[in-house]
Amino acid sequence: MQVLDTLGRPVRDLRISVTDRCNFRCVYCMPKEVFGREYEFLPRGELLSFEEIARVAHVAASIGVTKVRVTGGEPLARRDLERLIAMLAELPVDLTLTTNGALLAAKARVLAESGLQRVTVSLDALDDATFRALNDVDFPVTRVLEGIDAARDAGLPVKVNCVVKRGVNEQEIVPLARFFRERGDTLRFIEYMDVGSTNGWRTDDVVAAKEIVALLDREFGVEPVEQAYRGEVARRYRYRDGGEVGVIASVTQPFCGDCTRLRLSADGRLYTCLFATRGDDVRGALRSGATDDELRDLLTGLWRARGDRYSELRTAESASDPKVEMSYIGG
Repeated sequence: MQVLDTLGRPVRDLRISVTDRCNFRCVYCMPKEVFGREYEFLPRGELLSFEEIARVAHVAASIGVTKVRVTGGEPLARRDLERLIAMLAELPVDLTLTTNGALLAAKARVLAESGLQRVTVSLDALDDATFRALNDVDFPVTRVLEGIDAARDAGLPVKVNCVVKRGVNEQEIVPLARFFRERGDTLRFIEYMDVGSTNGWRTDDVVAAKEIVALLDREFGVEPVEQAYRGEVARRYRYRDGGEVGVIASVTQPFCGDCTRLRLSADGRLYTCLFATRGDDVRGALRSGATDDELRDLLTGLWRARGDRYSELRTAESASDPKVEMSYIGG
């Protein structure tokens, strides 16, 4: 079954946030000025249970979803996450997870054994001082690198994402590219986005993808690679002497026309856009005894009514509109 929205886009990707908690308070989605140590996160009873999450994923797979990404907040902060991974691994989907890597070294092998297929690690700097300043953490960047090594040792292919913010970490572009190029891991640079309403985003903070590519070309020599599939968000480039790197240009080169993502928040709301101002309640349906057919109708109706094109229509005014925080829907 294939379900299309008002612009003819199929639903293929489900992003599942399993918690709004995180052990980082980064400048991009959880600035410490807002999400400080005293911030009250969701009570456990408001979070979807693993069984509820798996049920939504099962229904989503029946309407065309072929990829499920577990995210957060920080998903590894959710206790016994491997139990959910085992449930989701029973579905005919590509099962992946995005993490900041801080807890990955201890969890990588059990996640792989539970059925996880790939992992993406967020890492915005190799320089330890820059890393700590960005994330307000009291552990070194080597802890994240150890997590990446543990994932590889467990047989999990790794991608690394770096969000680039002007005046903060653009000096890390070349060192990161060189480091992961030599290791053979795929690295993707992401334009700094106006997600949520708390990160103080300004257009001047964006380091455009074309600027990043030009820098990589001068340093290493790169050439573009054709898209692997419709809806691939990263623009991929090949190093002329081997290896690959990517950029995600959702600000300067938006890809709304090919977006196939549906997002489920930790408290059971469905969002059809990363920049949405509201979500639709599925937790209420789950807990009031809705059948699978009724849940299918809910998801299908929501997607068919979808017409989101925020990044294509972004203006200085709309950038300041209230939006759901990334910690709730996981990017």
